[in-house]
Amino acid sequence: MQFKFIEGGVAAAEGFTASGVLNKIKASRTTFDTALIFSDALCNAAGVFTQNRVKAECVKFTKNQIADGKAQAVIMNSGNANACTGAQGYENARKEADAVASRLKIDAGNVLVCSTGVIGQQLPVEKILNGLDESVAKLSKTGNVEARQAIMTTDTKYKEVALETEIGGKNVRMGTMAKGSGMIHINLGTMLSVVTTDCAISAEMLEKALKKSVAGTYNCVSVDGDTSTNDTLLILANGMAGNAEIVSEGAEFDAFCEALDTLNTQMAKKIAADGEGATRLVTCNVVGADNVENARGLAKAVICSNLVKAAFFGADANWGRILDAMGYSGFFFTPEKTSVSFLSREGAKRYFDDGDVNGGKENSIKVFDHGVPLNFDEEKAKKILLEEAVEILVELEDGSAKGTAWGCDLTYDYVKINGDYRT
Repeated sequence: MQFKFIEGGVAAAEGFTASGVLNKIKASRTTFDTALIFSDALCNAAGVFTQNRVKAECVKFTKNQIADGKAQAVIMNSGNANACTGAQGYENARKEADAVASRLKIDAGNVLVCSTGVIGQQLPVEKILNGLDESVAKLSKTGNVEARQAIMTTDTKYKEVALETEIGGKNVRMGTMAKGSGMIHINLGTMLSVVTTDCAISAEMLEKALKKSVAGTYNCVSVDGDTSTNDTLLILANGMAGNAEIVSEGAEFDAFCEALDTLNTQMAKKIAADGEGATRLVTCNVVGADNVENARGLAKAVICSNLVKAAFFGADANWGRILDAMGYSGFFFTPEKTSVSFLSREGAKRYFDDGDVNGGKENSIKVFDHGVPLNFDEEKAKKILLEEAVEILVELEDGSAKGTAWGCDLTYDYVKINGDYRT
């Protein structure tokens, strides 16, 4: 299937606009902190949310709002998570939805609310409400530039991708933006993401596509092992591309899923590469597993290990930590038939705008072969591990399934960032 990466993020699809404004939700903030996304037409919608038992009030509210499979606007803020804030926090989310609906002249039940930031402080909702006139006035096709910045917290790079493809004989566009840098151990259904598309697809099929995609993309990302109280991934489809609505599985549904997977995979890489304090993107590919669940589980166990992450920070080819993490993961593999290699692309950027790590000469070194350690060139291994994008290749002989997970190294800066995050 052919995809063309385009500009526009969440405003790339027909009928969608976005904006970003500064409401000083956090007093020290100097960049935009409130984003608004709007569709000219009512959308079919679906979402997946954090599996953390402690859920933010905005998550609880938005889960109720989207239960009917409809939405038309999303308001998102950084600087305050509106989590662990009780009935007042829930009411504040409702106030946001009501105020947005009033200004956009839409049904309040079709407004979704997301927040990210410090847990346990009441959201200064009046600041958001007072800034809504500006948020609405600034809605535009180029407003994605401000919106993508408005949801950033400790992120050092904005995260955005958009593409176009053909589905049902019509040109279809799909765009997304996300935030995520720390408190990242995504287990969907402090990561927030919204996907917008002009494809015509039913809410039921949207939900099916989203859950399927999340399993192999966002849920395969970990920065620090902490699943946020606010993890939310929303998708809105307004049907303005004019294709016949996708209401069942088949070739058009498969094409939609492939486009969504492409988008979400790029975003998963961007989040992992921009982990708090990270100096390199670490990808673990497991091949030859007996089933996909085990392949993904083993890969994620490896990139979640603090000992593995610390070794990558030091460019230390300590492959024993990889086997150790696989061994305690609870996922099946045969150690005696396991091989491990390290790979990188010399001179490659951490990630390009489309999320791919390409270019440069590929270097690789095998360090463990069929359950037996190898005498390998330590200097060559160190050179590979010093690149900004590094791959761990785990080769099994238990089947034909494969899985991928993305993470990053663990650095001194991670501790510095989180040591005084609240203050």
